[in-house]
Amino acid sequence: MPLSASISIATWNIHKGFSQSNRLVVHELRERLRELSADIVFLQEVQGLHHKHARCHGAWPDQPQHEFLAAEVWPNSAYGRNMVYDHGHHGNAILSRFPILHQHNQDVTHLRFERRGLLHCAIELPRLHRPLHCVCVHLSLLARSRRRQLDALASFLEAEVPADAPLLIAGDFNDWRNQADQWLAQRLGLAEIFSAAGERPTRSFPAALPLFRLDRIYQRGLRVHSAHLHAGPRWSALSDHAALSARLSPVIAVP
Repeated sequence: MPLSASISIATWNIHKGFSQSNRLVVHELRERLRELSADIVFLQEVQGLHHKHARCHGAWPDQPQHEFLAAEVWPNSAYGRNMVYDHGHHGNAILSRFPILHQHNQDVTHLRFERRGLLHCAIELPRLHRPLHCVCVHLSLLARSRRRQLDALASFLEAEVPADAPLLIAGDFNDWRNQADQWLAQRLGLAEIFSAAGERPTRSFPAALPLFRLDRIYQRGLRVHSAHLHAGPRWSALSDHAALSARLSPVIAVP
């Protein structure tokens, strides 16, 4: 498939629209996302509702954050509510320039104080005769919980997604020991897009000077043309995580 038929993607943990110094930055964050110009965006720590912030911040958007961020650029969006509290909720989101055929948020919570979900969307791409399956993840801080969540992710996809279907899994894995590869590569045939043979994923946290390999993009059935880490002061002013982006193309297309 020629490069002209490629798609661009990005993933970013947006820290609920606040900087590390607790400054509301969701408006600047929206502009930065638009600069990336990705066709499909995977977002973690997206604030779906927060009554206290809405009262305390005059610039707080009237819409849920995924709708505010998607406005005028990404006509299709999905949100998976994971953490629910008295004054609101937050979770994962996927923004897309292409139609989302269906969506599902799979609860993979292991510990009650750390609720987690996997947001799965089937997306219709031009010239591709089958949907592109996309999963946005934000895994546990605890290794034991991450292992259970990776097993749940693999089991869910084995049951719901054809083994030869194109697949993207992106997000904040919190996996500094790189244990995700054994689950995703061996069970699902996925490859991490930043990893050359024998190497590890790129460092993405903290965004100012990345030391830990927390954020990932895994793919199957796609050709990787380029991959980029967006780190440094310009990005760390908006979130503690660096953003990742890539350009890929499906291997199989309609003639």
